[in-house]
Amino acid sequence: MAKHTTEESDIAAIVHGDHGNVFAVLGLHTVKQDKKDVFVVRAYRPDAVKMSVIKKGGKKAAMNKIHDAGFFELTFPRVKKPFAYELEAEFENGATHRYDDPYRFGRMISDFDLQIWGEGNHTKAYELMGAHLREIDGVKGVHFVVAAPSANRVSVVGPFNNWDGRCHVMRKYYNQGIWEIFIPGLGEDEVYKYEIKSPGRNIPFLKADPYGRFCEMRPKTASIVKNIDNYEWSDDEWMANRDAGFEKPMSVYEVHLGSWKRHPREDGFYSYKELTETLIPWVKEMGYTHIELMPIAEHPYDPSWGYQTTGYFAPTSRFGEPADFMEFINECHKNDIGVILDWVPAHFTKDDHGLREFDGTALYEHADPRQGEHKDWGTKIFNFGRDEVKNFLISNAAFWLDKYHIDGLRVDAVASMLYLDYSREEGEWIPNRYGGRENLEAIDFLKRFNEVVHQEFDGVITMAEESTSWPMVSRPTYIGGLGFDYKWNMGWMNDTLKYIEVDPIFRKYHHNQLTFSFIYAFSENFVLPFSHDEVVHMKQSMLSKMPGDEWQKFANLRLLYTYKYCHPGKKLLFMGGEIGQWEEWSEARELSWGLLAKDRHNGIKQLVTDLNAIYKKEKPLFEVDYDWSGFQWVDFSDVDHSIISFLRFSKEKEEALLCVFNFTPTVHHDYRIGVPSAGKYEIVFNSDSNYYGGSNVGNKEVIAEEGEWQGQPYSITINVPPLAGIVLKPIG
Repeated sequence: MAKHTTEESDIAAIVHGDHGNVFAVLGLHTVKQDKKDVFVVRAYRPDAVKMSVIKKGGKKAAMNKIHDAGFFELTFPRVKKPFAYELEAEFENGATHRYDDPYRFGRMISDFDLQIWGEGNHTKAYELMGAHLREIDGVKGVHFVVAAPSANRVSVVGPFNNWDGRCHVMRKYYNQGIWEIFIPGLGEDEVYKYEIKSPGRNIPFLKADPYGRFCEMRPKTASIVKNIDNYEWSDDEWMANRDAGFEKPMSVYEVHLGSWKRHPREDGFYSYKELTETLIPWVKEMGYTHIELMPIAEHPYDPSWGYQTTGYFAPTSRFGEPADFMEFINECHKNDIGVILDWVPAHFTKDDHGLREFDGTALYEHADPRQGEHKDWGTKIFNFGRDEVKNFLISNAAFWLDKYHIDGLRVDAVASMLYLDYSREEGEWIPNRYGGRENLEAIDFLKRFNEVVHQEFDGVITMAEESTSWPMVSRPTYIGGLGFDYKWNMGWMNDTLKYIEVDPIFRKYHHNQLTFSFIYAFSENFVLPFSHDEVVHMKQSMLSKMPGDEWQKFANLRLLYTYKYCHPGKKLLFMGGEIGQWEEWSEARELSWGLLAKDRHNGIKQLVTDLNAIYKKEKPLFEVDYDWSGFQWVDFSDVDHSIISFLRFSKEKEEALLCVFNFTPTVHHDYRIGVPSAGKYEIVFNSDSNYYGGSNVGNKEVIAEEGEWQGQPYSITINVPPLAGIVLKPIG
């Protein structure tokens, strides 16, 4: 071989894929030759038989092959200053390929990015990490950045280099554990992964990009370069005016995109484009203010419903391209529908291409299974104390709000984050530094998450699915709260469903289950959920839960929904509940849309539509959800008849509604109820109306009589319909 300037150890390490600092060897460098500083260009191209250097604006010069495996170099003794150049590879078949050398480009990460990354404060790490289309000195390509502090080597691999990890080895920033490379000539839709070599593993392994913007359709697992910054949004008015104020109505339709409807084509999925044309009109017709999407971040396993995520920054390819998802959100906004995403920072899947042991060590998770694994779900738990995790998760939340104009994040499984002993027996968990069961790092993370979201994004809401009595979940962090806007009221959901599933004849023995929620109704900013979790795993559909014959089942469901809309708190209903589906939900089949041809099912649909309409129209139902000033009991003590009644007030108390509920199938004629004011009362809603499939027990005229009753200065007598809720409004 020709005389050369490269250390044999460097050549051997590069050829065998063991070199972790190839930028110190490959590319343009100065070396001592005959006691002079001269420039040398080195290149490694295992598939080339010849290599040449072409100075920009100059001639081609053949390189010397100094190792049979494809290592080349060429010195330039007469050149006085650094120069731009291209390389040309010639292959055995005579074909050639001319390209810019990725190793001639200098460092591209700013000191500021490195500083805030190292502090764990990079709230927009998605602008730094991942694969980004760039143009450097007139050269177009892709800039790749990934964190792998314990790795000996990280390479970008894909079809462009025959998946050979020796070809595009990245530069490491040792203090921060970040690796980068700019690869000229690559563009959008390029498929890639990272090949990683770590001290504890003899064989290199492949990982998808944690910050990848798009992924291959499962079962494939590679990341795909995608530019998501060129979509032209037209929702400026919505974004400028959206308001997360607690005094606004919020009725949420929870949806699993893969099973709302199933397509006859092979994959079974409606695309984002098709859902724009079908789902949005349905949500608007039903009168919901928001749609909540079960996780749409990329996930490998359909039955996980998206809760076991691999691509945290990638909308799933099941339904189309990122731009198609943006169009879906854009159209939601143009139709006055907010979009909430289910977000899963509590745990992640163990799939080999995902975050687990990303750099050969527990980078994102805890190494100790007593801290790092959810046995119930077979998933890994994030190590919330690591800077890499804080940067990753908080910037991920910001990513969806920034790049996709998402209006809210519902954080899944918050209880599992707060407690170190969540679903663990004694001896299976490690106490915190004070000996307690609270996960201090997770608590700090949740507070920081909420602070960043609310500081950076106007009008965005955050919700916690938190199933315990942890205090101040929906209170600001500056007074000791976790900082969420809302908490799902799991206690109300559980007690109410247990009560409504009891045969009406026995409900008087369970009356406290119905009324107990009002003791704590204003301790948090609650959302009242009937979510997907209530209609799977042998729990039955909402309609099938109801006791009695078919008529009573429908009447009970109508009563339940009416009670929910009158109870303080925002509203959420999972898809299928609005049509009275008989079957449990399954991610593998669509909703039972054919049921709408039947009157009773269509009646449920009309009832939910009208409840949404009256809810948004009547201020007492939404203006004061989180304070006793918006609520007053009239009577909660008629246990024998299972009847309750209460008042709801608007903010200034200039408007009031009387809500009456009969949880038995008995009609009560001339039933007396106390009211706060004189005059006529109009029944503005009756779940027993024949319009919804009820028995149509009604009242011709309701006029208040003077005289104290149930603590009120006036009273009315009404006919209370069976298994029904009615709402009355004073009209003077």
